[in-house]
Amino acid sequence: MLRALEIRDMLIIERLDLAFQPGLNVLTGETGAGKSILLDSLGFVLGWRGRAELVRQGAERGEVVAVFDLPPNHPAHAVLAEAGIEPGDDPSELILRRVNHRDGRKTAWINDRRASGETLRALSETLVELHGQGDDRGLLNPRVHRALLDDFAGAGPLLAEIRAAWVARRQAQVALERAAAEREALRREEEFLRHAAAELAALAPKPGEEAELDAARRLMQAGTRLRETVGRALAAIGPQGADGMVGDAMRRLDAAAPEVEGRLDSALEALERAREALGEAEGAIEDCLEALRHDPRALEETEERLFAIRGLARKHGVAADDLSGLLADFEGQLARLDDSEADEGRLRAALRAAEGAYDALAARLSALRAEGAARLEAAMAAELPPLRMERARFSVEVSAGEAGPEGRDEVRFVAATNPGAPPGPLDRIASGGELSRFLLALKVCLMREGEPKTMIFDEIDRGVGGATADAVGRRLAALARGGQVLVVTHSPQVAALGAHHWRVEKAVDGGLTTSRVVPLDPQGRVDEIARMLAGDIVTEAARGAARVLLEGARAA
Repeated sequence: MLRALEIRDMLIIERLDLAFQPGLNVLTGETGAGKSILLDSLGFVLGWRGRAELVRQGAERGEVVAVFDLPPNHPAHAVLAEAGIEPGDDPSELILRRVNHRDGRKTAWINDRRASGETLRALSETLVELHGQGDDRGLLNPRVHRALLDDFAGAGPLLAEIRAAWVARRQAQVALERAAAEREALRREEEFLRHAAAELAALAPKPGEEAELDAARRLMQAGTRLRETVGRALAAIGPQGADGMVGDAMRRLDAAAPEVEGRLDSALEALERAREALGEAEGAIEDCLEALRHDPRALEETEERLFAIRGLARKHGVAADDLSGLLADFEGQLARLDDSEADEGRLRAALRAAEGAYDALAARLSALRAEGAARLEAAMAAELPPLRMERARFSVEVSAGEAGPEGRDEVRFVAATNPGAPPGPLDRIASGGELSRFLLALKVCLMREGEPKTMIFDEIDRGVGGATADAVGRRLAALARGGQVLVVTHSPQVAALGAHHWRVEKAVDGGLTTSRVVPLDPQGRVDEIARMLAGDIVTEAARGAARVLLEGARAA
């Protein structure tokens, strides 16, 4: 709900502070008094595109502040969250502020945080709904007709189901397309995959094998030279070398030991340990010599396998140790190719099931829309005659369209104002006054309890009077129940039905024209409605007629 509107230095308004209320808020005044400026200012702070020059003459900048009350579940909260704007100290309060500088620059704030015009416009879609002659928002936009019909028909739960079914259908379609694309790609590579897998399987390289083969090859290549060197070392250690010398020393010491009373015992023990160590070294050297002994054919075979492994690694651009993993990958791709036909069959069956579920929901939704369209047409047929449009016909065209997340139907509101004339879009077949009344009737039929938007009607009663104007006013009052409606009107019948009434006045002071808005008390309302009835000269008879209108409004 719009709670307050503050305007500074905009067009002919120097300073204006308005506090709006729930229910039907009425603004009246003479033509040219500045009523449209209020709507221009409100549209400016909401980011709507309007007049280029709004700054009051002599001022450097104009400014508008709008304050809205937001219940916890208001859709504006989602827009604010998406824009990354935190709520203020009072999360139920939304403050919009926009400044128009003399040089044309415009800056905006939402809850004291800088914001773009795009964010303001997105917010305005949730905050305010404007209806008036020449208005191209809301009900005249064919793109929203389907959503309006769905809301009227109570299609919300079914829409949630069909959106989920559409997602499942698209996921099944994408899965099948991906599987088919993968199968086609594998088929193009099948010959290479089978040849490469066979080649790798025949060689059967193992991780770490290249390093082992390389070490063995180098060992065998150096075998002859190393055997000679190692053999000399073995001779130096063996019986004719160190081992023999240690043994000879031990025999001599054994012979002398009894005569020295144990003084050679430790030496003999050390020599024994040395002889054991020499034996271990001799065994290890003999093992090495055995390893260095090779058949020339073994070297050739080792080199052939080593070169084969390295060749395949270069061919596939991988490390030699990764060849076994590459073989597993090729075999996996071939297995997927072999299984792809069965997989595609399963995916086709899943797609058919998803399409069947979607089609069933789409058929139910189409039937619900058809039933809702008939009810809306009947409701409009009852609403139009009191608005002096007995000959007008309203229709809801539900036609087949492309499948989508909200079914297969295209929806369009059309009308014919003269008998026998073909139906057409609302804004093309109706005059300004007829269009306004059409939109009012449609809004009444589509009315929801607790409408979250503030509805604004700009001179929607133009060209009508008497009983028709009264019918317009009563419908506006009905729309305002549980919500908020602002109406700019020249009709005394409409003004009398308002819960809150302001008069817009224009004054000239020192050659400068200004506009102001005055809240009216009960007597002020009588005088204003009397002026609307009688013109410039307000008589007691006019005041009496005004009182009758107000009493009739209170009794309604």
